[in-house]
Amino acid sequence: MLSLRAPPRTLSASPWRRRGRLDGFAAPRCVSAAPPATTLETATARPAGVSFPILVNGCTGKMGVSVAEAATSRGLHLVPVSFSSRENLDKTIQVGDTDVEIYGPSAREDVLSSVIDEYPDVVVVDYTAPDSVNSNAELYCKLGVPFVMGTTGGDQQLLYKSVQDSENYALISPQMGKQVVAFLAAMETIAEQFPGAFSGYRLEVLESHQAGKLDTSGTAKAVIACFEKLGAVFDMERVSSYSCA
Repeated sequence: MLSLRAPPRTLSASPWRRRGRLDGFAAPRCVSAAPPATTLETATARPAGVSFPILVNGCTGKMGVSVAEAATSRGLHLVPVSFSSRENLDKTIQVGDTDVEIYGPSAREDVLSSVIDEYPDVVVVDYTAPDSVNSNAELYCKLGVPFVMGTTGGDQQLLYKSVQDSENYALISPQMGKQVVAFLAAMETIAEQFPGAFSGYRLEVLESHQAGKLDTSGTAKAVIACFEKLGAVFDMERVSSYSCA
């Protein structure tokens, strides 16, 4: 929930001006919020001709398992390994008919190199932990494996730089719900065209997320960033949140 409170006085003149039309909508670089539950539950139909190996890192977490289950239900080949942000797990979990072995950070490079040798067209999907975002991305870029970064947190500017410098293929979008992506694209366009439109307004943010999430959602951060461009003042530490099952 977002709440904007008008300033107590009327502004004498609009502190913003229209900058002119943009050539197109700029997609948000990083968003995150849970997609509708039916997205994963109903993803059973396999598109014709689509099949490739997928390695899902973070299968010890709720989102990682959900993505792995959705991938197998769509007919993709789930690589039977996964990285965790913790060491010494010595654990195997079952996803569908696949036994997935969990490896800690120290084994990542050797394991991923072996996976690439066996599955040269593998795609990695990352749903690990905020403190693993940059080190995992740097490894993916070093080995040249395309990846989807669904984990929020970390140093986002460093993340973008790692991908750009390596010229590796990557999708950095912790939010995979097209409706939220469209909303944030519209918000960024508005912020670019009407800077300062909400100068003097106070912003309040209340977010909800799944239980166990370790950081403020990327969606909340992206929306706040847009309102800051529009002139609203907000301290990121003041985000109110509650978790749901």
